[in-house]
Formats: sequence, C-alpha cells, structure tokens
Amino acid sequence: PSTPRTKQKESITKKKTIKLVRKPSSWVHDENPPSNIGIFPEADYTSYRGKSPTELFDLFVGTDIIDFLVTETQRYALFLNVQDPQITAEEIKSFIGILLLSGYNVVPSRRCYWENALDTRNELVYNSMRCDRFEKIMRFIHCADNTNLDRQDKMCKLRPLINLMKERFMKNYIPEQCMNYDECTIPYFGRHPCKQFIRGKPIRFGFKAWCLNTSSGYLISFEIYQGNRVNANDEYESHYGKCAAPLVEMLDNLPHDTKSLPFRLYFDNLFTGFNLINHLKQRGYGATGTIRENRVLKDCGLTNSKTMKKMKRGSFEVLKSVEENISVIRWVDNSVVTVASSCHSVQPIGNVQRYSCTEKKKVAVPRPSVIGEYNRFMGGTDRMDESVSLYRIGIRGKKWWWSIFSWFLDTAVHNAWIMHRKSGEQMRLLAFRRSITQTILIRQRNPPKGPGRTPSSAGSVTDSR
Repeated sequence: PSTPRTKQKESITKKKTIKLVRKPSSWVHDENPPSNIGIFPEADYTSYRGKSPTELFDLFVGTDIIDFLVTETQRYALFLNVQDPQITAEEIKSFIGILLLSGYNVVPSRRCYWENALDTRNELVYNSMRCDRFEKIMRFIHCADNTNLDRQDKMCKLRPLINLMKERFMKNYIPEQCMNYDECTIPYFGRHPCKQFIRGKPIRFGFKAWCLNTSSGYLISFEIYQGNRVNANDEYESHYGKCAAPLVEMLDNLPHDTKSLPFRLYFDNLFTGFNLINHLKQRGYGATGTIRENRVLKDCGLTNSKTMKKMKRGSFEVLKSVEENISVIRWVDNSVVTVASSCHSVQPIGNVQRYSCTEKKKVAVPRPSVIGEYNRFMGGTDRMDESVSLYRIGIRGKKWWWSIFSWFLDTAVHNAWIMHRKSGEQMRLLAFRRSITQTILIRQRNPPKGPGRTPSSAGSVTDSR
C-alpha cells in the first residue's frame, strides 16, 4: 500500500504533467493592427486634487494599518512573556515617520539621531520620540499572530499585512488602460529560503516580487515569490507557468466594475507565451511581450533568428495566426527581437535613430509600431524601482521580514506621489517625502524633559593639543 508520502509525490508529478492541448493554427502575412480594440475611459484623478502629501499617504498607511500594528506588537510582547510595552498609535506613527526620514537623512547608526552632537542630531526625531522607546518598538514590532501561523506559507509573518496593503493599493487604483507586469527585487542579505540570487541585476540578492504596475509606475498589486506557493491555482501554473500565474490571479482580483474594460498588458520574455496571450484575449485584454526563441510555435514558420541576424538593420517579418488573431513580429536591431501581440502590429512603421559604424553617423532605422508601443508602456515596474531606490529606508532590523516591511512603506510613498502628480501637482519625490515626514513628526511632537544622549567616545570631537 502507498504511504501518504508517496501519494503526495504522485500528486506532485501529476500536476507537472498537466498541459494545455493546443490545435495547430494557420499563419498569414498581415501587417495591419487588430480592429477589435475597445475604447478605454480616461483616468480621472480629480478626487485626489488638493489633498496634501500626508493625506494621500494615509490612504495607504491609514488608521486601520496603524491599529493593526499596535495590536500585533502588543500581542508579540505578551507572547515573549514580557511586560506590556503599552505602545500607542501615535508612537507607531512617529516610528514610521522616523523610518521615512532615514531614507534621505542617512547617519552611521540610528542612535545618532538622538545624540547631543551638532553634526548628527536631528531635532525632529529628538522631539518626537525617545531613543529607548524607538528601540523598544523595533524589538517588538510585529505583523502577525505567532500563535496562529500557517507554517506552509513562507511569508506567514507578513501575510496579514500583505493582504491589507494589497487591499489598499487596489482600492485607490484609478484604472489606466496600459499595465505592466514584471519582477522586482527587494534587497536582503540574510538567510531565508525565499532569498534569490539574480546574476547581472542591480540588486543581486534579495526577495523577488511579481508586480503589476500602471505605465506611470503605480503599484496595483504584488506577490512575494516563494517557490511552491500556498493556495496557488494549479490550473493557472500548469497552463501559464509559475511566473505568469500570479498575473492571472491579480487580474481575477481586480474590482468588478473594471474587469470588463479593454486593458492592455505588457511583459517581457520571462512571462510571454501563446497560452497566456490567448487567455488574456478571451478576457477582452490586449497583451504584448517579447518572446523567447523556444516559445515561438513550430507551425508559425517565422524566419530563424540566426538567418535574420545577417539581414540589414531595420528588416522585419510579421505573421498572424488566423484563428487566434495573434501577431508575431521579428525585427533586426543591434540584435534580433521577437515580439508577440494581440493588440499591436507593424503598421504604422516609424523610424529610430541608430549609429552606423560604416557611415560614421546616426541613421534612421525603420521600426515597427509594436516595438515602439512596447518600449513606451513596459517600464512601469522599473519606474517604481527607481523611485523607491532613491530614498529607500536606511534603518535596518534583525528580523528577516524587515526589508519587505520597509519596502511596503516606500511603495506607499511612491503610490501616493504618483497620485499627487496625476492630479496635476508637480512636486518632486524628495519634497513629497519630506512633507510627509515633517507633518507626521511635528504632529507627534513630544519634547524630552531632560538633556539628550551624550556623544559616544568614537563620535566625539576632542582637541589633541
């Protein structure tokens, strides 16, 4: 008789063998774009016009999340059999304000903010919270109930907060037609089974997150990668792959009044496949993405990349599936680029400037329309990464989930800034972040009664004479 362990192995092997049967298609040369593209309503940000940066930030890190952190922090202190630290919501707000300040006002140690020294002390931090109180919150800050954890979920320590942040991001999302799905890396250098190493990336070590962004960079939804996910949709993973399955689940969670809109999605060759594009097309969504050589269907008949590489720069070839109405375009630039799309094609053909080594000058190279549209709308996640990395929270913690927790706060500031700019304001990200920090710390002002910390011996200035 088979044991439970062997039954589990058999079920795993069965899941891996599930494949979506696809009928062969007939392909024709067709350069015209698809005609079944719906009209998308213009994004309306007037409801956010006139709101201050702090009010926009409170839409993502509001009273419910503050109260949640207070409850879980006190519960964790009792779990450790420690006296109740009696942390209040005002102290959590000051704690978050100090974290945001550490993103643009960097000191060697977090205790330097409270030192009685002219070169490191920060009056806003000093007058809002005591150093020992900040250290106590750092010790007990928590995001889940340790007595009720799903150990199969590797993100169980953050799962309640993840669900709250997803709900907030989705609730304040103003629908835009073009969305971008890509991966994001959260830097982390400790030990954890979900930690990833990606060679050649700006951040090589850290947690990987699948992100769904608008073309302007607003983070709509996300999922922290952890290999075999708990409560994952096996059908989605078998049909579209583990990388693209979270995208389909995120689209399932869109608000009901927006699911019927004709969205357009853009992704790179890690996710692109004909099964995914066809599925999105059946939902009424357009999809465009670069596609790998081994994922191009064998019955397509597209010219081989090695052969096209010998052609003149600017040459292209396009084939369209008659049954699925999906175009595959292969274009010769510095290298051969292959794109699959259900909403774009070659026409109208534009030009792009490239340097010619033979002519010793820049020349105009023909470029299909689908390439230009892909370059225009693909960079939403990269824009978010750039703005988050500019003023990333600088205070580090010893808990493995601290880097993800601080990433939530940074992305909340980023989303609030995107909404501020979309509503017609032109404030820079640094000024926006500083406005939030100053407002929070001034509101929670609580000056100490005695003198501050004395400088350490290493940081003090002495006269050697």
